[in-house]
Amino acid sequence: MLEPKTRELCEGPNFGALTTMFAHGGPQTGIMWVGCDDEHVLINTEIHRAKYKNMMRDGRVSVAIWDAQNPYSYVEVRGTVVDTIGGDAARADIEELSQKYTSGPYPNQIESERVIVRIRPDRQIGA
Repeated sequence: MLEPKTRELCEGPNFGALTTMFAHGGPQTGIMWVGCDDEHVLINTEIHRAKYKNMMRDGRVSVAIWDAQNPYSYVEVRGTVVDTIGGDAARADIEELSQKYTSGPYPNQIESERVIVRIRPDRQIGA
């Protein structure tokens, strides 16, 4: 279950820093749009990206989400990827995220296939 602060930050237009691990053990961090359902942090990406490949190989991730109005207010979610959702649902989700973050349609060309990655929180730390 998501903590109230995690849910609040995920539902607003607040960015997250997603950290995954390369096969050689080094970290990779990217700034992402984030969403949530009742139990998971949601990340929408494409299947050709390093972050996706890293998460499919090693599902342990960390997502730090900060309040756009006060970056000193944040949560860190340490969790595990539990599944992915592709197809029309992922395409609709990126459009919803684009509306949330830019108030417009998703502006980028999709190079491969969009997927929603569902992350189950193992630990949620807030400040």
